[in-house]
Amino acid sequence: MRTVIAEDNVLMRDGMSALLGDHDVSVLAAVSDAAGLLAAVEEHRPDVAIVDVRMPPTFTDEGVRAAIAIRSAYPETGVLVFSQWVETVYANQLLRDHPERVGYLLKDRIVSTAAFLDALRRIADGGVALDPEVIRQLLSAPTVDAGLARLTPREREILALLAEGRSNVAIAADLRLAGRSVEKHVTAIFTKLDLPPAPTDHRRVRAVLRYLEAQRLSTQ
Repeated sequence: MRTVIAEDNVLMRDGMSALLGDHDVSVLAAVSDAAGLLAAVEEHRPDVAIVDVRMPPTFTDEGVRAAIAIRSAYPETGVLVFSQWVETVYANQLLRDHPERVGYLLKDRIVSTAAFLDALRRIADGGVALDPEVIRQLLSAPTVDAGLARLTPREREILALLAEGRSNVAIAADLRLAGRSVEKHVTAIFTKLDLPPAPTDHRRVRAVLRYLEAQRLSTQ
């Protein structure tokens, strides 16, 4: 796997580079700001860009805005937003517009190197990796979507796990349900949200994005 890193904290940037190198992940560039990130992605076209949200010069949203730009200009490059904060407006836009090859993890909640590497590989393979806290904050506002309003509490719980990129098998193990029961719940979610069968698995993510889109529209 080929990556670039954008992180203004030099200790974290160097530490992440060393960690990835120890696990046979190539770090093609490690930069400290959004401009350097965009240049590195244009030059190297990595499999995944690892991006901090807040970087110079204003330390507000430069990183996540660069992540959105990367997904637009280089759809073959995945983006892992890796931050201490959840920027809900930009996270909403990133996930809504590009519901594949994308992740949003919180630094303080990474519990193991294996989990971090798994998220990177999932994104590189075209999937999604979202921290449950990111999902919780994005889904915290009341919904006006009639389809979502029809979901049961269990279906909503499974919907959040789907958005984390979990498989049916993993969901069954996590919730201690039979595999066929999870399949029925997932089918019910798609039916209630009027999501027809598709040749890809992206409608799993689109089920969550339906809610996020309704939230975005309600704030305009």
